[in-house]
Amino acid sequence: MSDKILSLPENAPFGHEQKVALQALLPTLTPQQASWLSGYFAHASMAAGVASAGAPATAAAPAAASTVPLTILYGSESGNAEGLAERVDKAAKTAGFRSVVYDMGDYETAKLKDEKNVLIVVSTWGEGDPPERATDFHEWVMGEGAPKLEDVNFAVFALGDTSYPDFCECGKQFDKRFSELGANRVLERVDADVDFDEPFNAWLSAVMPKMVEVAGVKETVAASAPVPAAVPAGAGAGFEATAFAPAIEEGYSKNKPFAAKVTEAVILNGRGSAKETLHVELSLEGSGLSYEVGDALGVYPENCPEVSEHMLRCAGFRGDEIKEMDGEYLTIQEVLLGGYDVTTLNKSLMAKYAAIAKNQALDALLKEENKKKLKGYLDGRELCDLFYDFPSVEQLSVDQLLGLLRRIPPRLYSIASSLKAHPEEVHLCVGVVRYDTHGKQRKGVCSTFLADRRGVGEKVGVYVHANKNFKLPADPDTPIIMVGPGTGIAPFRAFVEERAAVGAKGRNWLFFGDQHFQSDFLYQTEWQSYLKSGVLSRIDVAFSRDTDRKVYVQHRMKEQAKDLYAWLEEGAYFYVCGDASRMAKDVHQALIEVVAEQGDRSREDAEAYVKALQKDRRYQRDVY
Repeated sequence: MSDKILSLPENAPFGHEQKVALQALLPTLTPQQASWLSGYFAHASMAAGVASAGAPATAAAPAAASTVPLTILYGSESGNAEGLAERVDKAAKTAGFRSVVYDMGDYETAKLKDEKNVLIVVSTWGEGDPPERATDFHEWVMGEGAPKLEDVNFAVFALGDTSYPDFCECGKQFDKRFSELGANRVLERVDADVDFDEPFNAWLSAVMPKMVEVAGVKETVAASAPVPAAVPAGAGAGFEATAFAPAIEEGYSKNKPFAAKVTEAVILNGRGSAKETLHVELSLEGSGLSYEVGDALGVYPENCPEVSEHMLRCAGFRGDEIKEMDGEYLTIQEVLLGGYDVTTLNKSLMAKYAAIAKNQALDALLKEENKKKLKGYLDGRELCDLFYDFPSVEQLSVDQLLGLLRRIPPRLYSIASSLKAHPEEVHLCVGVVRYDTHGKQRKGVCSTFLADRRGVGEKVGVYVHANKNFKLPADPDTPIIMVGPGTGIAPFRAFVEERAAVGAKGRNWLFFGDQHFQSDFLYQTEWQSYLKSGVLSRIDVAFSRDTDRKVYVQHRMKEQAKDLYAWLEEGAYFYVCGDASRMAKDVHQALIEVVAEQGDRSREDAEAYVKALQKDRRYQRDVY
């Protein structure tokens, strides 16, 4: 929504608690909801004769500056938690708090014992881990040195993804630990899946009045007596309602994606490659969208018809069953195509299905003593497998099926272009996912949507997702080191394009790796051109399947340890993009080893050096 809706006008005729509730509600409304409420209040006011043209209105004078503190701590990997923390801050200030927002990576832990009111917004990363910049704070809070927090009021909003087994684990740990340390939980923790807007709005609407109450804000920030406020002549009934109604959302966003036309789609891999890497160019003309290098593009996919049809057959549906959606009658197959996730399988969904299916074998699998067996079952399986392997005793209804499914989430792809180099365009580098498991062919939902079902001239729903944790140095003369094997090359193509476009003097060093030199050297001619022009200072490559010994980017780093450490000592920024489960961990360990060896440091001191790079934002990662 527009920032215009984030503050009620001074003459709004509401008490403090009403303002708090309204302030929490207004940013959550969609344009349609805002328009509906505006019309509804106007109509209701006229029908009831509540107001008339020229009738006096009252308003509270501006409240005194608050002295009640509220600290908002966030842990964010992709930027979602950070964005939500900023929304909490706006609502808190309107509620009367003297609020401040901290990235957990920047927060001074010694201050925690003196806090009075704390709200936590945190995501979970990997296998139940905290976001990278929140790791140190998390370890400290969970450790024996954490202080007692009897004087602290707190609440937690946790972000996660139900497709992972440790859903919202980091938020759960913070919530439990703060309570163990004696803090007062003012509201039960809320755990949100990737479609987090509605649960966040509900949490914010509930938590702010609670915080106001327990912190004594309404006593500290006392409103002055109401004073008359003139209503413009002829405004009529409903004027007061529409004066603070939310403005219609402007621009394109996650909730209002832009239909971008595909202008180019080519496979980057050569003949004989085992990989399928797609370069996609999309037009942003007429959208008003802009982005910075390092940001991501959110893409809304549609399901593969064959995949959704197979899932429906496994669940006992024909596919032509009718469902009314917003006054329109659609087949269940039509409903599923762009609306619901038809592949993701997790324990939570299985438990919901088990309550309906009454399948004894499924009930047994979900028992606590079969936890290891359940984890093995989930590995590589999808929703269709659940319905096929554990059929329901009675046929599911359409509503029961839809009740099991979450909305299909957008996929985030690191942007592979610079707007300065490609005005009104955005480029992506997408690894197309196709594989076989448990006797079935599987395919990535979004990658195959782009590769198979959206050709040149067709449109894709997109939005820009800002990533503040993956940015070029503010000083263009600063050297940078980029490690991006496979599709991890995407943001570094954007980085180098940007630096070339602005004439940055800083040196650029790229480490790239893939399977084969002949077929998998992504954007090879571009890198050669940048080397020739001097924009790219050096490039080190590792093609793991071209030699008997598998060589990866971390091996090249250690081979170039002397120069790599020298660049770091000269102030270089170090970036990593790509696979989080193995590559990023191996590169991290290699970096520590390089620092220890070349800096003649102990392992402990080398780890501290690397942590300092992270804290200073000179070591940034975009991993998935």
